[in-house]
Amino acid sequence: MIGSRIAAVGHYQPARVLTNEDLAGMVDTSDEWITSRVGIRTRHIAGPDEPVDELAAHAAAKALAAAGRTPADIDLIVVATSTAIDRSPNMAARVAARLGVPGPAAMDVNVVCAGFTHALATADHAVRAGAARRALVVGADKMSDVTDWTDRSTCVLVGDGAGAAVVEAAEDGGIGPVLWGSVPEMGHAVRIEGTPPRFAQEGQSVYRWAATRLPAIARQVCEKAGLAPEDLAAVVLHQANLRIIEPLARRLGAVNAVVARDVTDSGNTSAASIPLAFSKLVERGAVAAGDPVLLFGFGGNLSYAGQVVRCP
Repeated sequence: MIGSRIAAVGHYQPARVLTNEDLAGMVDTSDEWITSRVGIRTRHIAGPDEPVDELAAHAAAKALAAAGRTPADIDLIVVATSTAIDRSPNMAARVAARLGVPGPAAMDVNVVCAGFTHALATADHAVRAGAARRALVVGADKMSDVTDWTDRSTCVLVGDGAGAAVVEAAEDGGIGPVLWGSVPEMGHAVRIEGTPPRFAQEGQSVYRWAATRLPAIARQVCEKAGLAPEDLAAVVLHQANLRIIEPLARRLGAVNAVVARDVTDSGNTSAASIPLAFSKLVERGAVAAGDPVLLFGFGGNLSYAGQVVRCP
């Protein structure tokens, strides 16, 4: 069975930047309150004329260009998102139409904040099984569409954006085995529900779960890849909260790794957060081609998925 690798990555964020000072003029909050609790300073917010598929297509186009590929080279598109307003056509089909990809298999994956790592595993499995030759994997969310901007407990957290990867067959591989799962009986802890849909979470429940359960699971991801945590060159966790990211990375034992902290600039972008942060690390040369990088998503549904990949 042949393996697969990430050939290139790309990302996109809307131009509008919303600062903590801006939010302090909207709700009862302050820069000090936000940074001390979640570590976020700014976030990018899409306008009403910037739908999720547009964000996704921009990121995907950048990944394609970085890989030296054209839309005609793609035969599978997997888009991870939880903020699609319409049921059909799905985001993957809309991205295909925007890019001019001829006749791909096109599917969406909704695993909220763990969506990208689930989508990456799905594409990896398809390529390994011979069902696809080359795939576009995108994480894209417009959290501003599902946010109550009068609720200071949630509106300070979110941002909009997209990240993408080109996945292709490779004899030597480059995408490690996925470890994934969920705690469905605690699915109520992170929700996007109602009409109109609104994001809500039980912050303390999520924090306790992340702090107590996830370090051991992240270590198991490394074990499945045949690596020790200290072998990692970078750790890209879901960018939920700096108070979750930094302790989790320490408890993992990735003492030599660069730890992505894009949450400070981008906020929680849900399924976009991992590919967005990873692409930025690659863009600024913080990790070298071939370096082992842990990607680990967690959150909505209290789901998680992670794999070790080789940096493109």
